[in-house]
This record gives sequence, C-alpha cells and structure tokens, in this order.
Amino acid sequence: MIFRLCLLERVAIGSWEHLFPILISVIVSIFLIRYSQRKLSRQIQVKVFHLLGCLVSFTVIAFHIYFISLGTYSVKTDLPLYLCSLIALLIPIFTYYRKFWMYEILLFWIIAGTLQGVITPDIAEGFPTFDYFRYWVVHLGLLAIIFYATFVFGMRPTFKSVFKSFFALQLYVLLMVLINWMLDANYFYLNEKPKSASVLDYFGEWPLYIIVVQLLLIPYLLIIYLPFYLAKKKRATISQTTA
Repeated sequence: MIFRLCLLERVAIGSWEHLFPILISVIVSIFLIRYSQRKLSRQIQVKVFHLLGCLVSFTVIAFHIYFISLGTYSVKTDLPLYLCSLIALLIPIFTYYRKFWMYEILLFWIIAGTLQGVITPDIAEGFPTFDYFRYWVVHLGLLAIIFYATFVFGMRPTFKSVFKSFFALQLYVLLMVLINWMLDANYFYLNEKPKSASVLDYFGEWPLYIIVVQLLLIPYLLIIYLPFYLAKKKRATISQTTA
C-alpha cells in the first residue's frame, strides 16, 4: 500500500525501524501470554483475546478512513485486500467465536504470510507515519493473536489443517484474480512482485514466481506444522512412559 504523507525513505531490512517493533512485540506478547495463563480467569482471557482482535481491526479501519480523507486513495492499490489486511479486518470474528476451523486456516495464513512480511517489510514510509504504525500493529498483532490462541486456549492444528488452509487460500487467490481483472490491480502480487525485497525475488519473474510459490506452499505449510507434530508426538511418548 502506498501512503504518501511526506518524502520519507522506505523502511530498510535490518534497520532500527525494522527490528525495534519486532523486539517490543516479542517481549509484550510473551509477557501477555504467560500472564494470561497464570493470572487471568477464562472469562478475562476471552475478553483480552477479543480486545486484541478489535485493536488490530480498528487500526486498519482507522488507517483507511484517514487515507481516504487525504484524497489520494485508489481502489487499484489501497483497498484492504492484501492477505494480512483482509485477515486483520476479519480477525474479530475469530477472536469472538474462537471456532477451531477458523484457527486451522488462520494459523497457517498468518504464520506463512505475516511472518514473511515481518522479515522483509514492505512499508513505503518509515517512522513516524501512520502507515508505519499500521503495518506493525497489523503484522505483529496477528502473530500475537494466533500465538495467544495456541498457548492460552490450547488450540493446535492437525495434519488435515494444512490442507484445509491450502484450499482456503486457493479460494482467496481466485477471488483476487477476479478483483485484479476487474480493477486492473495487483492485489496479493498476482500480476507483479512487490517493489521492496522479498522472497519472491528468488523465484523468477511473472508468472514463474506464482507457479513456484504454489509448488512450495504445501511443503512450507508442512514445515510450519512440524513443531506441532513433534510436540504432539513428544506428549504421546511421555504419556505412554508414565502410564
């Protein structure tokens, strides 16, 4: 998303603008999860969880309202249709209902997509613009939410969850193809790679990088699932040993 308030440089990978919000988020998220596990009742845990979802969603809504007020908003580039922004808008539904099928899909979408955005940020303008804060609240907030669901509420994906998430993503891609065609846009980078550095740079030019990503997606999701599988296997071994 392009947000032009002033002529500031794009956030550089490895700069303090990149690393500092990640460090703060890690510290706050660990503290919040551990505190919730030890000190909060289930009722308060649920309220905190939903509050996090509303905070992330409100940030996206407020950003777009403000951006529209500037008169430079474009439906070709600025609609909240990129995966992370779309998840951020919908995340209060998950934090309110806490349905497992939502968790199955969102866990892999958030870790696979949002984590890549954290490692290689695509922020047009740095601190202290609204876009800068919006970007980190959304990306790091979504990660905090999915880890909260995992460690506080004890949700865990299954092997089938990998494929549910994959097929749900295909529906999203088809929707973006249609929207891109209608608007002559590039949502989800289906027509062109992002301008900033990203892992897509290693996968060739269009449309080769789309094909490569599709081929790598299932193995990538399986890698994300691997720690959950190993933890489950370890718990089963310990249970058999102590039985």
